[in-house]
Amino acid sequence: MSYTEPPALANHLMDTVLPVRAAMVDRGSGVRMKPGMVDDLIASGTARAMVISQRKALVTADGLWFGDAAPLWNALKSGDAGAAAIYLGTTLTSSSLQEGTAVLLFTAAEPVDPGTATVPLDAEWAGFRDVAARLDATDTALFIEASAISNWHATHTHCPQCGTPTDIEAGGWVRRCPQDNSEHYPRTDPAIIVTVVGPDGRLLLGGGGPLDAKNYSTLAGFVEPGESLEQAVVREIGEEVGVRVTACQYLGSQSWPFPASLMLGFTATTDDAVARPDGVEVTRARWFSRDELQAAVLSGEITISTRLSIARSLIEHWYGGVIEDLQP
Repeated sequence: MSYTEPPALANHLMDTVLPVRAAMVDRGSGVRMKPGMVDDLIASGTARAMVISQRKALVTADGLWFGDAAPLWNALKSGDAGAAAIYLGTTLTSSSLQEGTAVLLFTAAEPVDPGTATVPLDAEWAGFRDVAARLDATDTALFIEASAISNWHATHTHCPQCGTPTDIEAGGWVRRCPQDNSEHYPRTDPAIIVTVVGPDGRLLLGGGGPLDAKNYSTLAGFVEPGESLEQAVVREIGEEVGVRVTACQYLGSQSWPFPASLMLGFTATTDDAVARPDGVEVTRARWFSRDELQAAVLSGEITISTRLSIARSLIEHWYGGVIEDLQP
C-alpha cells in the first residue's frame, strides 16, 4: 500500500498539533549514575517516597501518599526481602510536594497494611485508572513514571543472555548481569493511535468485542520492527478497518506504561467512505459527523474514551472543542 502526503495537507496540519505538556519532574539522568546515590538520598532525611506493589500505589484522599523515605524504607526492607528503591527525580513544580523535593519509588512484593510500616491508616492501595481523575499533574507524572519502571523491574529480573539474576544500578534505571557484565535498560513499545477522517470530513471510530457494545474510540496498533511510524499508520488502518490512508500527520504522544507503551498520536485522511472491520481486533466501525458524535454521546448511544487518554484528545482535536459527556 503506497503512502503520499500532499504538501497542502501537511502544511495545514503542522499548525494544529496537540499542546506540549511540561515535565513535572527532573529525572536527573546524570545524577542517578552516581554510585550509592539512592542510599545517600534515603539517609539525607529530606527525600520522600511513594510505594507501589502489584501495580497499585498507596494513595489518600489528596492523591499519592509520600512517606519520609528513611523510616519507610527501613520498615519495608525489614519485612520484604524483595523491596527495591528507585530514584524518580526531583519535582519541578509545587503541588502536594514542595518544588525541588527528591522523590523515590519503593516497590514491595506484597502490599503493606495501612497503619503499619509508617503508612497512615487512611491510605489505600489503588491503580492509576482508579484515582487518575483526582491526581494533580505532578502526581500523575510520578504515578506513570513509577508504573513504567516498576513494571520493567518486575519482568526483567534475570539476564536475557545467560539467565543470571541481575543487579540494580544507576538509581534503578539499569540492571547489570554479574556473570557477563551486560547492561539492560527499560524498554518502551511504540504504538500509533489515529483519528481517521473521510472525504466528507466525518470521523471513523471503532471498537472491539460484542457487536452491540457501546464503546468507540480511535484506532491503534503497535509499530513493528523496521517500520516507520507513518508506515505503521497506513498498515494498521488498512488491516483493522480496510481503509487506505492517503496522508497522516503526527500530533502528540502520551506514555501509557500498562505495561510499557508510548502512544504516538496521528490524524489521517482517506478517500474511502466504507470501513470493513477485520472482525478480530475491530468488530465495529462507524463514521460520525460532529453533530452525530455529540448527539450519540449525550444520548448514551455510545461512549468514547475518557479525558485521561490521548484518544480523547485526538477526537476533540478533530471535533474542534470539548465534547460533552453524558452526566450520571
